[in-house]
Amino acid sequence: MGAALRDNVVEALIGLVVVLVAVGFVLFAWNRTQAGSAGDGYVLKARFPNVTGVSPGTDVRLAGIRVGTVAAQALDPTSYQAVLDLRIDRNLKLPVDSSAAITSEGVLGGSFIALTPGGDPAALKPGEEITETSGSADLMGLIGSFVNRPSSGGEAAAPAPASPPPAK
Repeated sequence: MGAALRDNVVEALIGLVVVLVAVGFVLFAWNRTQAGSAGDGYVLKARFPNVTGVSPGTDVRLAGIRVGTVAAQALDPTSYQAVLDLRIDRNLKLPVDSSAAITSEGVLGGSFIALTPGGDPAALKPGEEITETSGSADLMGLIGSFVNRPSSGGEAAAPAPASPPPAK
């Protein structure tokens, strides 16, 4: 009877550890994605010609620090540009001449929106648009154009004429 009780206690403790690890993971994920803070901040709009690699939840960074996320994306039917809603930290006041660019963390890294503050003393108000933007580069297109470019050496050298067979 004592051994069975001891086995049940060990199993119960292992189960408790598993549950605590799972709760810790959920809390970590909740804080990392800031899922609970969707209402904090204000929304700015930005238009891009290409938003490859960007979706709602993508980081918005200033000087490498996360200051917001992409809240929504839509296609403008008249200009055919992607319109992103950027939810920015409410404590950050961006100058009206700030710019936004889609960039990546590296060849294998994910994309994010990089903000560069301007020098104007006036700040963007909620709902206003960042007018200076730069879309994402099509990495596969760039690689394809590099691989498929014509050689820069000009015409290939003509083959040397065949020498006559030796005389017997």
